[in-house]
Amino acid sequence: MAITPLAALHRKLFDEADGSKFATLKDRLIKKHGETDRLAVLEILSAYAREGQLLHWRSSLVNSIVGLMQPQEMKDFFTWAVTMPELAYWGIDGLMKSQGKDAYETVVGLANSATLPLVAKSKAVKSLAVLSRQPFDAGLPAVPDYWKAESLRLDDVLAWQRAGYPDGAGVAPPATHASLDDPRTALEKAAAKLEKKLAAERKKDQDLASPSNWLVIADNADLAAIDQRWTLPEQYQRFLARYSPLRVYIDSKRYFQGLNLYGAAGLIKAQHGYSYNTVDQEVIADWPAHYVVIADAGADPYCLDLSAIENGDAPVYTAEHGAGAWRFERHADSFVEFLKEIAKAA
Repeated sequence: MAITPLAALHRKLFDEADGSKFATLKDRLIKKHGETDRLAVLEILSAYAREGQLLHWRSSLVNSIVGLMQPQEMKDFFTWAVTMPELAYWGIDGLMKSQGKDAYETVVGLANSATLPLVAKSKAVKSLAVLSRQPFDAGLPAVPDYWKAESLRLDDVLAWQRAGYPDGAGVAPPATHASLDDPRTALEKAAAKLEKKLAAERKKDQDLASPSNWLVIADNADLAAIDQRWTLPEQYQRFLARYSPLRVYIDSKRYFQGLNLYGAAGLIKAQHGYSYNTVDQEVIADWPAHYVVIADAGADPYCLDLSAIENGDAPVYTAEHGAGAWRFERHADSFVEFLKEIAKAA
């Protein structure tokens, strides 16, 4: 009897000892047979995750299984997977997908495990927060790999368990200024145009526990700290107060390295490495004291020139980093013009 293409791929996958070739075979298996023979592909992938020879690929395959499976499937596999330290990270997502809220007790136990690595315990807390809409992950990095041990709100998780696993209200979106919906001035229109494009990006991928690509109302304490440091042009002050960028990153052809647009919360710290040396804790002598970095593209700074404030605004200068000496060039005649450029590029 002739071997089917699926069976041939199955055999090659288990025989392959080269990691890059294995990756190609795995991708081919999912692409060619993931829809037409989905259950068979799941069986192949789960078998490899249990006993395949390339140990470092097993965890990745668990993630592939989670993406391919339907809710309520693979319960036995994921009940086993979360008991394996090397598979538990992605196994937690599979357990939640296969068992829903019935997985809460097990995942709470994983979060409080004395033997699981921190990254897996963090993943457990994150997954519980997402499904239960409880704020266990509020203010923490979107990816739990970067959480610290002291970040785990295990007391809150255990209190929630004792209360019977109630659903939460979720995390509220950041507060935004009303003028984004009814822009009238040039600044407001540029901000509203940028916000519209950022909103489209948020629809693709957004975790409100660690929100990104928002223009938000700034914290008064941040604004006060900025006022103590600089006398900023009125237009930029208004922008920060009403439309402070919150993890705004523009990826476009114009900014091929990506543009980070700073907000009020991080503006002072953003000067580190430009005007201030954090290692020696001293001002950097060759940095123009009247330049405030408001954005960067691949560490190339975009600066407001505070010595040239006119009619409530100031020009924007930029320079390439790593050239030995800063060679600034005028980039935009005003912050508002710079904001229009960003909004157009986003």
